[in-house]
Amino acid sequence: MWSCRLNKIKSSRTKKSIANSTAVAEVPSAQSVTDPMGQQQSSYFFGQIGNWRYLLELFVGGNVLALVLSLAEAQSWQALNFMHLLQYILYINWVLLSFAACVELFHQYFDRMGIKSALITGFLLLQAIVLVTTVSLNILIHFGINFHLHDLTSEIAFKQVGMHLSFGTLLGTLCFRYLYLREQWTRQRHSELNSRIQAMQARIQPHFLFNSLNSAISLISIDPDKAEHMLLNLSRLFRASFQELKLVSLQEEIDLCQRYLEIEQIRLGDRLQVEWKLENKDLYSQVQIPLLTLQPLLENSIFHGVEKILTKSTISVLIEILQNQINIIITNPYSQDHAALKRGNGIAIENVRQRLKAYYGPTVTFRTYAGKGIFTTVVQYQYK
Repeated sequence: MWSCRLNKIKSSRTKKSIANSTAVAEVPSAQSVTDPMGQQQSSYFFGQIGNWRYLLELFVGGNVLALVLSLAEAQSWQALNFMHLLQYILYINWVLLSFAACVELFHQYFDRMGIKSALITGFLLLQAIVLVTTVSLNILIHFGINFHLHDLTSEIAFKQVGMHLSFGTLLGTLCFRYLYLREQWTRQRHSELNSRIQAMQARIQPHFLFNSLNSAISLISIDPDKAEHMLLNLSRLFRASFQELKLVSLQEEIDLCQRYLEIEQIRLGDRLQVEWKLENKDLYSQVQIPLLTLQPLLENSIFHGVEKILTKSTISVLIEILQNQINIIITNPYSQDHAALKRGNGIAIENVRQRLKAYYGPTVTFRTYAGKGIFTTVVQYQYK
């Protein structure tokens, strides 16, 4: 039967604390790193400009520039004309919003560019938007005054174009220089993150490898077919672990986890029981997840839960998709005597947290709870 505890979590949509449980570890939110690792030639910012956090950065910078221009024109706070300030704010925000919309529309082209090419193209796009906006406003103002366009001249249409292009150059220079420096910082973080995750994987794998090989050796003379099947599953798991860190479908990750659990089932026998509750399975092939995200959590549940209890133990796995959010809940038994050990174990948890953060940023929620002999891991993130 599906555990009562897991049903409580599901019914609350995992947004509230689990009843009668104490948080053992709650991973704090970190700075978003949303660009997938390994794509060293693509632009970080231009691939994520539709995100509200990056739009907010643009608008804050644009409004500061509007205030500076208004102050330069007024030359003092007392002489500041708030109508002119409002005009600058509306004009600059319109340009930035149009720029963000164009980048989002052509994001596939920007994704294929290097950072320098993307910045140069973005700068030219920004200037083009300034030019079109200025000319359009001049024509609209002329029509609003005269109610006709008969006497419209190029001088009227291109009025103040030079000054506005200068403002666009200033805005572009400041913003794109900032974006370039941020891009380099993000790439450095990706490199460090990749190194940490690879080091974590190297520490997680050995005990599982040795145990599995010993089990396969013991089966060769008793049940060679089962030993062969176990070695094939083991080969598939380690082939995946040696692959480049990437996104795979949720269904592929579940299949990989089931291969892993088959190996552990042979080793642990009746002591290990696994209950899967998979909802909205038709979407699993469309939803993505970083490779080897669930498997370390299941390995963690077995190593620090099932193996410490000599009686039959059940690991429950709930995976559901609600709108564009993935909810993953894993429960396993634990002994109160091993609570300190569980609290100190952070390799698998930190590994998974950092991978998810690297791809999905601040949408990731990762919490662990312990209570009444059940240890619960809750993972939530919004897929794109």
